[in-house]
Amino acid sequence: MILEVDLDSEVPIYQQLRDRVVEAIAAGLLRTGSPLPSTRALASDFGVNFHTVNKGYDLLRQQGLLRINRKSGAVVSRDRTSGPPEPDFVPDWTARATTLLAEASAHGVSDEEVLEICRGVLRSFAAQESAREGES
Repeated sequence: MILEVDLDSEVPIYQQLRDRVVEAIAAGLLRTGSPLPSTRALASDFGVNFHTVNKGYDLLRQQGLLRINRKSGAVVSRDRTSGPPEPDFVPDWTARATTLLAEASAHGVSDEEVLEICRGVLRSFAAQESAREGES
């Protein structure tokens, strides 16, 4: 799996790393048990401090998507097929979604356009997962 980050972005690198891993899980590119590069290796690849990568991995761990231990390193612990979400996931996610939807509304994006964008993003995850399954 190739992670891409924009070193010139206003979004912190650790957040970009976290976001790319979540997107890869959603698209079926990473599944439960998939290993991720070590923090030092990934930091070296991007030319950033390993604490930056560690912070991104720690966010994923706190969100229940990553398991980190000395022997196996960073490993995906949950994917799309893992069953229903943890009980407090939906309220937390709803709070973040509310902010994103408010941002779209404040910029004048119509309700229909927001819904179509959401549908398109979900379709792209499903299409990526289907394409990956076709390769297997």
